Amino acid sequence: MNRKTFLQALSVIPLSSLAMNIKEFGNTIKDQALTEKMPVLFVGHGNPMNAITDNIYSKTWKEIGQKLTPPKAVLVISAHWLTRGTAVTMTGKPETIHDFGGFSDELFRQQYPAPGAPDYAKMAIESIHSTVVHEDFEWGLDHGAWSVLQNMYPKANVPVFQMSIDYHQSPEYHFNLAKELAVLRSRGVLIVASGNVVHNLRMVKWQGDKTPYDWAIEFDLLVKKSIEENNPAPLINYQKLGQIGSLAHPTNDHYLPLMYALGLREKTDNFEFFNDTFDMGSISMKSVIFS
Repeated sequence: MNRKTFLQALSVIPLSSLAMNIKEFGNTIKDQALTEKMPVLFVGHGNPMNAITDNIYSKTWKEIGQKLTPPKAVLVISAHWLTRGTAVTMTGKPETIHDFGGFSDELFRQQYPAPGAPDYAKMAIESIHSTVVHEDFEWGLDHGAWSVLQNMYPKANVPVFQMSIDYHQSPEYHFNLAKELAVLRSRGVLIVASGNVVHNLRMVKWQGDKTPYDWAIEFDLLVKKSIEENNPAPLINYQKLGQIGSLAHPTNDHYLPLMYALGLREKTDNFEFFNDTFDMGSISMKSVIFS
């Protein structure tokens, strides 16, 4: 059935017959929304001020937004939404969350009024079978999401939803969970995993020489090598790397989004690094697109 025939048929169905459960509704979306495979991005979002600063990072985000096929929705998996269990946002109007402190008033005034994507959020719930995924009507868009999307899609006209990170699970758990979201890529959903390859705020160089630490460079190069060789095992088991692993991520909140990008990578995907630099010595902004 083509789109025109489907819409004509739909127009004569009694409203009472349109009462479908969530699964039926999601399946209808799947039937009608097949698209070319969308990319997966791992984005190093770094300092929240990147949202409003004209720098190499924000410029690249803008270029990517202009280059990519416009998505039907964006799913963001951000380092800044950590939960027990997994949830997806269902609100139609997600609020802009200013989940930081000590920055300029201008940053706190920023609003990113993109619509939500509850239909696609339901599709994400349906695609995951290994765990229960909860519907969330409270969370909005944290800065791991909007600071990047504000530059990629400045008109805020692309629907956005987020999926939380179960912080009580291992990197391998998240790598495997990501694979269950693969169907979204062929339904017009751009998936953005937002964190940092190296993220140690305790050792940030706020002033003076901001040359990256040796351990930061070593970990960053390991990530690059593993991606180039399509060998995610060392990254899934990064705790076995010893000191460089613990220095690169004293806590792994900003590391776990990388597991989603790696898990969603397909054998036929090409890859391209971008923003391959360090900020303040201990924050790697290395990012990658799989397409």
